[in-house]
Amino acid sequence: MMGTCYYSLPCKSFYPNHTVTTESTKVYHVHARGNTCQNSIYFGFNKHHFDSVIVGVNMEETVKEEVKENNDRRFRWVEVSRNMTEAQRHAVSKLPFRMANRCKALMRQIICFSDDKGSTSDLLAAWVKIMKPIRADWLSVLKELKTMGHPFYIKVAEHALLEESFETDVRDYTKIIHYYGDNNQLEDAENLLTAMKQRGFICDQIILTAMINIYSKAGHLDRAEEYFEEIKLLGETLDKRSYGTMIMAYIRAGMPEKGESLLQEMDEQEIYAGSEIYKALLRAYSKNGNAEGAQRVFDAVQLAGISPDDKICGHVIDAYGISGQSEKAFIAFQNMRGAGIEPTDKCIAFVLAAFEKESKLNKALQFLIDLERDGIMVGVEASGILARWFRKLGVVEEVEHVLRDFATR
Repeated sequence: MMGTCYYSLPCKSFYPNHTVTTESTKVYHVHARGNTCQNSIYFGFNKHHFDSVIVGVNMEETVKEEVKENNDRRFRWVEVSRNMTEAQRHAVSKLPFRMANRCKALMRQIICFSDDKGSTSDLLAAWVKIMKPIRADWLSVLKELKTMGHPFYIKVAEHALLEESFETDVRDYTKIIHYYGDNNQLEDAENLLTAMKQRGFICDQIILTAMINIYSKAGHLDRAEEYFEEIKLLGETLDKRSYGTMIMAYIRAGMPEKGESLLQEMDEQEIYAGSEIYKALLRAYSKNGNAEGAQRVFDAVQLAGISPDDKICGHVIDAYGISGQSEKAFIAFQNMRGAGIEPTDKCIAFVLAAFEKESKLNKALQFLIDLERDGIMVGVEASGILARWFRKLGVVEEVEHVLRDFATR
């Protein structure tokens, strides 16, 4: 029949089905199996007997190229020790001595990995097939990759979730969600949470708290509040971590009052926040010059049985200073010393800044003399405030004379 060609293609390997479209818009299928390929191809040409042969030859070359390309991309496990660069050898030499050999084998492959060797998934699949790792091996590799700050950490962590040998639990998802949060990958975090649910894992308070945290850091208070409400729907007692994370969300959003309300709610249930939460609230109030709020939180610190330190006291002093209450700032400083807390240079600077705000130079000078008599020297930060204040007044030399006079009394 005109235009029909029976053409034998020598096949040394299996070729998948391929589809070819000619200019006549007809579709033809090449079926290949076994070691030889006998193909019947109708090309719809009326003038030339050779067109079908040409197309057939071109088809064979295309198939060969596709198979070759696929084979090139497939990862092959080959020992890499002979071809390592100096940098790679150094990295391998830093692997923990007690790390299992199967883990070191994977780490060497990762350290020497390049895109032309295939995909990460193929590498890990080969490792699982050859080395038969257990959960402890996966965790050992992940720990080392995280310590190294290696970009493969998240790739291995994501892949491990799907491996039976990893024995995945919900905390593994939590760790990855925290990673996404640290890198502002909110969409990836949401997708992973959805995948986790689809795989039969139940969202608990810990993983929902992680979602609050990442949305809080990204500035999405509304989403953080939604997840906080979702925790309440679990019907469990909210723990210290969940409350603290939501308080920090309000602080970051510039709403310390709402954070303080949650703190009071915790107190009513005899759940006490960590000192870092109190310090964050104090810092927020002091920056705003809200002395009353700072004092309330300071009182709550003591009721919670937390011993105030120089940082907590410093925030109270600063709050009074910014609000223009230098006398109360000075009293707070004296109370700190009376409690046996050694004042830092920052605390001294807060008191001086409070006096500067109200132009109480004599009070500031007397304060400095008293400190010197008690053997407390002014540091860099406090000295900077003094220098700025004196330059503003144009009395640098005069103040030096006054300080000498005070010192001789």
